[in-house]
Amino acid sequence: MIVDIVVFAVLGAFTWTLLEYTIHRWLGHDRRFRPNPFAKEHVRHHVEGDYFAPTWKKLLLSLFVAPVVAALASLGMGERRGIAFAAGLMVFYGAYELLHRREHTHAGIGAYGRWARRHHFLHHFVDGRMNHGVTTPIWDFVFGTYQKPTQIVVPPKLCMTWLRDPATGDIKKEHAAVFSLGKSPRGKQAEESDAARAA
Repeated sequence: MIVDIVVFAVLGAFTWTLLEYTIHRWLGHDRRFRPNPFAKEHVRHHVEGDYFAPTWKKLLLSLFVAPVVAALASLGMGERRGIAFAAGLMVFYGAYELLHRREHTHAGIGAYGRWARRHHFLHHFVDGRMNHGVTTPIWDFVFGTYQKPTQIVVPPKLCMTWLRDPATGDIKKEHAAVFSLGKSPRGKQAEESDAARAA
């Protein structure tokens, strides 16, 4: 019974990774699915960098989504499994929210934190059409949107506090192997096109 619950909770968490990718790629970046409330918040996040949709909005949506997911999953999987699936999905959604925010507000901790930050910032600062997964690259590989991060050029107006040396105004030495300050190598027109695509 415990193993069964764990398996369905893990299945729910794995399902979140697919939802994270699809919501981000298609609702956030694909004009065919606009306008929608997520795209509006997502464009602002790309343009302002340190902007995140208010936590109260996310909590309100979660309070609505969690029981709906649990009820629908229970119909197909049975009550215990359905609740475990919904719990796994919602817990991993919470982990995603925490990780995503920390990527923008703090230097990455450990190998995974540093990888996740590079992977995600390639999406933000190099090519908004790539690396839609925030917690994992699995779905980027599946859908052909994975790009290995190399040097990431961060526009000065979007440079995060933890990345910039307050004394020099440049990238901190410990991050200089991966990040640099300057214009996007794709140019201003490409950046504006990405912002318009996200709008």
